Amino acid sequence: MNPDEPNPGLERVKFQLRADGVPDQPPNPLRSGIHSRGYLPHVKREGASYFVTFRLADSLPKEVLLRFEREHAEALRRLPAKANGDQAEEIHRELRRNIERYLDQGAGECHLRRLDIADMVAGALRHFHGQQYLLDDWVVMPNHVHLILWPMPNFTLSEILQSRKRHTARQANLILGRTGETFWQRESYDHWIRNDAEKSRIRRYIRMNPVNARLCKTPEDRKWSSAWPGWKPPAPPAQPS
Repeated sequence: MNPDEPNPGLERVKFQLRADGVPDQPPNPLRSGIHSRGYLPHVKREGASYFVTFRLADSLPKEVLLRFEREHAEALRRLPAKANGDQAEEIHRELRRNIERYLDQGAGECHLRRLDIADMVAGALRHFHGQQYLLDDWVVMPNHVHLILWPMPNFTLSEILQSRKRHTARQANLILGRTGETFWQRESYDHWIRNDAEKSRIRRYIRMNPVNARLCKTPEDRKWSSAWPGWKPPAPPAQPS
């Protein structure tokens, strides 16, 4: 979908987010507010934790994504004028569920199945833990990555993701013997985590994702995840409440 075309669904979400008190035009657009990178809005809150998903370039065909987005936009259009934020958020969650279910089927070449590439990506995620961000639960799946992180002061989510994706794409292409080929899908999904209950739910989802995708029997069996007992990250500074 062309990001320059009018998007009634996006405008509806922006209206609801403004009604919920999220600024649309903050002083620093990389730190707070509502942003559009393609189709869905991305909500930034300085000092917040985020649930982030990024996927391989070939993991979600354009026609499949467009179908999901059409269903998502139609559901938003059907919302009554006085719909609350919870109703819109449930529609967003359903879009994410559809995408996740498709990804878990193992679409694309699934380069992250390779042990050397999975090890490299896991190491890259943990590399700046306690320096640029605090890394919470995370998992490397065959064609996508989930993580929860809290950007530390003076670092933005956009900068962190750009750095980690650029580094891992370069290293993965070297391992694959490729030059200049796209490794990650350009746009990442990021979700501002609003409270502890939501964070607990997302943590459970991340830990159980490889189990539900039948990659392992227990979360602790998945080496490329925060649940694996072999990962022992250094104790970071306390995250503000």
